[in-house]
Amino acid sequence: MRKPLVGILMGSESDLPVMEKAAQVLKEMGVPFEMEISSAHRLPEKTAQYAKTARKRGVEVLIAGAGMAAHLAGALASNTTLPVIGVPIKSGALNGADALYSTVQMPPGVPVATVGIDGAKNAAYLACEILSIKYPEMAKKLEGFRSKTRRSLEEKSKAIKKGKSG
Repeated sequence: MRKPLVGILMGSESDLPVMEKAAQVLKEMGVPFEMEISSAHRLPEKTAQYAKTARKRGVEVLIAGAGMAAHLAGALASNTTLPVIGVPIKSGALNGADALYSTVQMPPGVPVATVGIDGAKNAAYLACEILSIKYPEMAKKLEGFRSKTRRSLEEKSKAIKKGKSG
């Protein structure tokens, strides 16, 4: 297997159902990845070490999913200059709003690209877009995916029109 280009991290096992959606997109796009649990609060040394060694291991983009306080993406970003994409996970009393704010409100110089609550699929597509700068074959796959999506929507639209007018 090729070296992973994307690292998918999550704060706890309860985040797995959401983060598996990112893994599925990366599989479909043919992007090698690795996936781990690494809590910013319960495993801070592991989280920092992961971020500090990712580039040397060939990882080029990090995706971090966490709920509630959601400091995982920020903890990774503070320890690497690789792009970090945060996925706020819907959980707790605020249904992910707290995770969204924690992920998106980073200090200047420590950016985290942030997708919507439970937006793991978009995180993976964004990772692919970042990788497409270096890997032209990824750009072609993304173009193919978008073209297929457009065709599918046009077909559904025609079917709906036909059903309502007939």
